[in-house]
This record gives sequence, C-alpha cells and structure tokens, in this order.
Amino acid sequence: MHASIILLLPFFSALVILLGHRHLKGAAVLISVGSSVISFIACVALLAVADDKDNTKLLLPFLDVGQFHANIDVLIDKQSRGMMFIVSFIGMLVHLFSLGYMKDDDAKPRFFGSLSLFMFSMTGIVLAGNLIMMFIFWELVGLSSYLLIGHWYQKASAAEACKKAFLTNRIGDFGFMIGILLLFGLNKGDVSLDNLRDAFVHGGALFDAQKSNPGIITAAALCIFMGAMGKSAQFPLHVWLPDAMEGPTPVSALIHAATMVAAGVYMLVRVSFLIEASPLAAEIIAGIGCFTALMAALMATQQNDIKRVLAYSTLSQLGYMVMAVGAVAMAAKNGYEPHAAEPGHPAMFHLYTHAFFKAMLFLGSGAVIYACHHEQDIWKMGGLRKHMPVTFYTFAIGTAALMGVPFFSGFLSKEAVLGVAFDSGCKVLFIAGAVTAALTAFYMTRLLIVAFFGKPRTDSAHHATEAPMIMILPLAILAIFSVLSGYDILATPLQAMKPPHVEGHQTVLWASLIALAVGVSGAIYLYRGKDKDPVNIKLFANKFYFDEIYAVIILICQDRLAWVVNALERIVVDGLVARLPTAIVARLGAATRMLQGGHLQGYTFLLGSGVIAVVYLVVFVLPRLGH
Repeated sequence: MHASIILLLPFFSALVILLGHRHLKGAAVLISVGSSVISFIACVALLAVADDKDNTKLLLPFLDVGQFHANIDVLIDKQSRGMMFIVSFIGMLVHLFSLGYMKDDDAKPRFFGSLSLFMFSMTGIVLAGNLIMMFIFWELVGLSSYLLIGHWYQKASAAEACKKAFLTNRIGDFGFMIGILLLFGLNKGDVSLDNLRDAFVHGGALFDAQKSNPGIITAAALCIFMGAMGKSAQFPLHVWLPDAMEGPTPVSALIHAATMVAAGVYMLVRVSFLIEASPLAAEIIAGIGCFTALMAALMATQQNDIKRVLAYSTLSQLGYMVMAVGAVAMAAKNGYEPHAAEPGHPAMFHLYTHAFFKAMLFLGSGAVIYACHHEQDIWKMGGLRKHMPVTFYTFAIGTAALMGVPFFSGFLSKEAVLGVAFDSGCKVLFIAGAVTAALTAFYMTRLLIVAFFGKPRTDSAHHATEAPMIMILPLAILAIFSVLSGYDILATPLQAMKPPHVEGHQTVLWASLIALAVGVSGAIYLYRGKDKDPVNIKLFANKFYFDEIYAVIILICQDRLAWVVNALERIVVDGLVARLPTAIVARLGAATRMLQGGHLQGYTFLLGSGVIAVVYLVVFVLPRLGH
C-alpha cells in the first residue's frame, strides 16, 4: 500500500499538471507540493513498518509474452527504504523552497509538473525489483531532467545544456541496455535483482558463466557501469553535469544531491554482487571513480560561479562513491566483506550523508543568488555574512560537513570511503582519496571566504537581504541533518547504518585530519582579504579543455564522416544509381522521339527503308546463313 502511494501519486500529479497546467495555474503548484508531502509521509510510514526481510511485491503486470515476464514490481528492503526517505525528504524540501524561488516565474505550473514527473521517475528507480523496470524509469529520469534543466528554454545556454545532458546520458544508457541484455541471456531471461544475486551466491547459470567464461561477466559489469557513468557523471561522460547549472537552482539541488546523480551509485550498489564477481571490472570502476574525484576537485578550485563550484564538488563526491563501490569489491579478497545489499555499504553511507549537506548547499546558493538579484559570480559578492546570517550559518555547516570536519556527518562517511580504499590494497586509491579531501577543504573554504567574508564588492551584495522564511526553513532542517545524519540517532532509524571501519585505522584518521588542515589553511592564506583571484590556472578553470576536445572529436569523427557519406551519396546514390539510368533512358527516349515527327514524307521514307532492308535480308543474308 505504501509503495503504491509513493510510486503512483507523483505520476498522477505530473499527469494532471502537465496536461492541464495552462488552466490549473496556482492549483498545479498545490497539487505538486501536496503530492510530495504525502509521498514523504508514506515513506516515513514505510520506515515505521520496517522489518528484516526483503520483500518483492508485484505492483503491475507489464509484459507477458510466452515464457517472458517483465513486471512493475517493487523491492522493499533496508536499502530501498533508506533511499526512498532521502529522495522524498529532499524532494519535499525542494518543492517548498521552490514556492519562494519560483514565485515570479510565468511557467511555474509547468516547472512543478516536471518536478512531480522527476519524483515519479526517481521513485521507480529506487523501488525497482528488476533491471527492466529500472531501465524504464532510468530513461524517464533522463526525460524529466531534460525538462527541468531546460525550463528556461528561451535562454540559448539552457537549451544547449538540456540537450547536452540528454545526449550524454543516452551514451551511457546504451551501454546499460547492453549489460541488461547480457545478463538476460546468461540468466535465462530472468533479471530480477533477487534472483540475479541468488544466481551468483548460491549457484546457477550466472555462477556457471562466471567459472567458464569470466570475460562475459566482466563485459556485463562494465556495460552496466556505463549507465552509472552517464547518470552519475563519471569520466568521460561527466561533461553534462556542470552545464546542468543552467536550470533553476532548486533543480540543481534536486539533481545534484540525492536524486538523479545518486541513481548511478545506488544502481551499482544494487548490482555490486556482479562487480565482486569480476576483479578486473572492480579495478576499472575504482580507477574511474578515483580519477573523476581528483579531476573534478582540481576543476572546482578555479571556478567562480557559486553553483559551478558546487557542481564540480558533486562530481568529485560521486567519484568518491564510485571508487568506494570498486574498492569494496577489491577489498573483499582481503577479508573485508560487507553485504552488498545492505545500507552499510560505504558508498551508500556517503551518498546518504552527502545528500543532506549538498542539498542544503545548493539551496543555500539559491538563497544567495536570490538575494543578490541572480548574481552567481562569487567575486561580485562578499560581506554576505552580515546581511544573510541564517544563510551563512547553514551554509557554513554544510561546508564543514562536505570538508569532513570532525563531528559532522561528512567526516564519518569520508572516513568510511578512505578506510575501504586503504583496505583495498591499492595505495593509489587511498592517496588520491586523501588528496581529493584536501582539495575539497581548499575550494569550499575559498567559496566561503570570497562570498561571505570581507566587504561587499557590488551593489547587489551590499543591498542583499535574508531570503524569505519559506526558503530559510528547508536550510535549517537540512543543517540539522548535515550534523546528525552520520550518527546512530538518525542513521539507524533511516536504515542507513554505518559500515565497518568507519572509525578505522589510525593512518586513515590522520590522513583525513591532515588533508583537512592543509586545505583550509591553504585557502585562508591565499584568499583572505582578496578582491580578485590570486591563482590563475587556466587548465583547471577551463575544465581540462574536455569540451573543446570533444568538439574536435565530433568535428573529425562526425562532421568529416558526414561529409564523406554525403559525397558518396551524391556520387553513388544520386549519381550512378539514380541519375545514370535516368540519363540513359532519357537519351533513348529523345532518339526515339525523332521517329515520331508527325510528317507524312518521313513515315513514307521509313516504310521504304524498311521494305528495302527486308528484301536485302531475304535475298542476300538468309541464303548465306543456310549454307
């Protein structure tokens, strides 16, 4: 009952609003906000009736062809309960925040309709009991994010950003689909998550395939990972995420906190039994996550747009989570054996804590942008600590959690990720993770100093005032969760249990504290009292020129190939195939038309010529042929 309400209520809300938003107007907003509140209450009720047993329920028959069955069924376990709380809770707060942020937007009903569609799509991914259902809602998330990022489609940059996000995700989704089809073939048409896990753990078709042909299992794992590379913006499919900042700020909070970008990590943890079955896939996944985390952190150090700093921070933290997924599989051979399906997975624990403080940081940046008359450049702010005290203190709490300051939730989850990287036996993962932690402390301290301290640098910053209460309230609530979500007082009731080694090795603890101290002190030394950036590293500011590199690749591979294909079409298809036969027939027709001139003397001449030719053949040619 609870699962049906959680899944279907946002769907009907989106259906009603998107079909009738021009007539509903203010009522559309109430419908969307009301559905988010009711869904959150249903998620809390789902937590209240939690038990220790996994429960897969049939919600709706979908495809039933011969022996093939693909249903809309929901998997209710600790992991889905905890994730649903995060999605519904942050989704509800984003809805409430949007009441203030979007109050003057002419297309507000359409915006809230798209929010409801997004909530429906993300809920479907979290509750999916099989990979086919997950893929369907996976694509719906791509559609709804396209609508939200491109909400202000009149802006060329927003229109380009939503297309970029949609197309980049399609690349990853194509690999995801191939991975599902591989598992479908290997497991005799059954892609239920429970049955797939049992096939690996207790023996079955997949277990036999793993023993006889491990390469096919590796291929399936990496293809599945491609889907996560798109949704969770891992290198080299990371380029869409920063451009998604063109959407309204509440959209940024929704996409970059606990929802869309977290879908890839959540899916990887769901199928981590597959990754653990392939050591090569585990190493590749950990390596890509590690590289993404470090690369994005370096990019964030030179960004001036407040939302882009947080976007690259999200990229970096997602890389952390993906690295943890691979590292857990690598560490399994060293005696580290968390149950992949349990919420105690380090990646899920960091996803859980990260969701609260990153949502708060994005909403806090939205409050700042709103107060500064939609100014987003941090170097055109300054002194906001005095003008926006509540926003400052909540933003500072989120920053402390993200940097991993002791006693904040982010410290515990970061420690868990670094701990499993240490246990993996790969020193590169641990060192890169520690360097990333130092860079995180550096760029977040830089952001806090430049935007909130010093003197106002522009009139918009000088006249900034605190955001309305409807925008401040979600910040205050999320600030509480940013502090306490890593502790048992909240983690256990929300089914987000701390993983092993969360208070792990002394090496991990000291590395974490040293990284924090180096990053904070370095930023204070460089940026305190500065009115312009004293550091200018164009390589980082221009995002390692990935967009330019991709533009050249597309120019060479796509545009040049299109030119060759067009030339072949014109020469072969339009020329030899289409025009040459036409030209031959036209010439023959023109010659034949000369015989039909309409002149009597011409016809008489042809008749006489024909008679003479026949006589010649009969008298002279045929007798010779007879001999």
